Amino acid sequence: MVPCAGAGQRAGTAGPKQYQRLAGQPVVAHTLAALAAVPALQATLVVLAPADQEFERRVPQFEGARSWVARCGGATRAASVGSGLAQLRMRGARDHDWVLVHDAARCLVRAAWVQGLIEACRGDEVGGLLALPLADTLKQAAGQRVTATLPRADKWLAQTPQMFRLGLLQRALAEAGPEVTDEAGAVEALGLAPLLVPGDAENFKLTWPADFALAERLLETRPR
Repeated sequence: MVPCAGAGQRAGTAGPKQYQRLAGQPVVAHTLAALAAVPALQATLVVLAPADQEFERRVPQFEGARSWVARCGGATRAASVGSGLAQLRMRGARDHDWVLVHDAARCLVRAAWVQGLIEACRGDEVGGLLALPLADTLKQAAGQRVTATLPRADKWLAQTPQMFRLGLLQRALAEAGPEVTDEAGAVEALGLAPLLVPGDAENFKLTWPADFALAERLLETRPR
């Protein structure tokens, strides 16, 4: 599932950041092309805002039996994912089926990383996520002043995809409420411990204006 209903206000783009063009394609087109190359995925569901009239025009190549679209996105990520899970049920998915949720704005994801997550989590009782051990010194702040330096030895940066069974994730999101920022956080609130699967530094989320320039340079230097 690819939640694609946000406005991306921090990105400083003229419109939704998922439609910003990088290396000749919209951001979300790069994301979907990588997911399409993962043979273990049965299908990809893109969750759009109800009023979105851009997707089919911007990403005409997203079509076929494995390419699903639903205009059921909500005001928050949790709401969009929750609505998307309901759509998957309507399309035949069941409680025990695995669902991977991936940010539309992590457009440098590679099929091999997704496949690695699937292989690592396939036999796990909980599920897990791609993540990176924190390398930088971590500061706590009040405004623009440091108030403390926090230990980093046990800190990880969460990435996506995040992979959980449909029934578990649906229950976790329903109990966690709309403020949860990722699927793993909702599952953690149930008292469960998702598996951390080492990801890659290139799998960053486009959030700030400078991220787009970096992503474009990386995309243009990749072998075609």
